[in-house]
Amino acid sequence: MTRRLDYNQIAPSGIKALGTVYGYILQSGLPAELVDLVYLRISQINNCAYCLDMHTRDLIKKGVKVEKLALLQAWAEASDLFSERERAALAWAETVTRVADTHVSDEAFEAARAVFAEKELVDLTIAIGLMNAYNRMAISFRNTPQAAMQK
Repeated sequence: MTRRLDYNQIAPSGIKALGTVYGYILQSGLPAELVDLVYLRISQINNCAYCLDMHTRDLIKKGVKVEKLALLQAWAEASDLFSERERAALAWAETVTRVADTHVSDEAFEAARAVFAEKELVDLTIAIGLMNAYNRMAISFRNTPQAAMQK
């Protein structure tokens, strides 16, 4: 896969703005591992190779077990591996990412709200929107995953 263009060089102010949102999420109080699991799940849904590679590496560095990474796509069936908050965050990430299909139902909102405080839910939704934006940038402009560059 050949990169189409380097958006970091072409629109540094726009990418810096996304980075500011990323920084906000880092200091939001949401657990870093939970956010990274959400980022990885969103990247699975969007099939973003660059982000899949990056977030998998981040989670491995945080000491997340390989079983959890391997079963993230099937988190609902492997629920014993995931905490209640992780399951709620992953369900919310899926419905928000697939908004055109799900329309984020009242039931999905109530389920997320039962587990997360209002600010946490807003921050989680900002994180979901951010990762969807990053996925679209990486996919559209063909960012090469680190693993593919190490051949």
